[in-house]
Amino acid sequence: MSDDMEDVVGVLTEQIERRFAMSMQELKSTVAVAPDANREATDLVKWHGLLTQSHEAVVRAEDALLAALETQPDVVDDPTMALARRVNATVAARDGRAMVIRWLLDPNAYGKQGVEAERLARLSRGARTGPAVSTSAPARPAAPASAQGRGALR
Repeated sequence: MSDDMEDVVGVLTEQIERRFAMSMQELKSTVAVAPDANREATDLVKWHGLLTQSHEAVVRAEDALLAALETQPDVVDDPTMALARRVNATVAARDGRAMVIRWLLDPNAYGKQGVEAERLARLSRGARTGPAVSTSAPARPAAPASAQGRGALR
């Protein structure tokens, strides 16, 4: 596990705690009680949880890869290469989640001001709980008199 990523998780956690003036655990508890009270807090808690899960997955994948590499001679076999690809995939997922948190924390980030922000606000404002169009069943036409009865006529 790289110290750099631990630092990134720690830095992001500190920034979140500083923004809300409470520890991450307190913020999680507050969001659990009232998830609709502060959309930003809810989003940050969600993504922070995803980030820590991804970080744990990276640690497990790296440990498995290191264990496999210790048993390898000079040539790396296919199962070990598959472990290396798994490490790459988990690192990419973790880094992507870290970028989302950075975006959520940055008030000047692209899409948070100007036309993009207005469009996003318009979409999230008054979020629908149901379909936009009425979905009542259409009226069924009355069956013709000759088609009434059992079965189909041939």
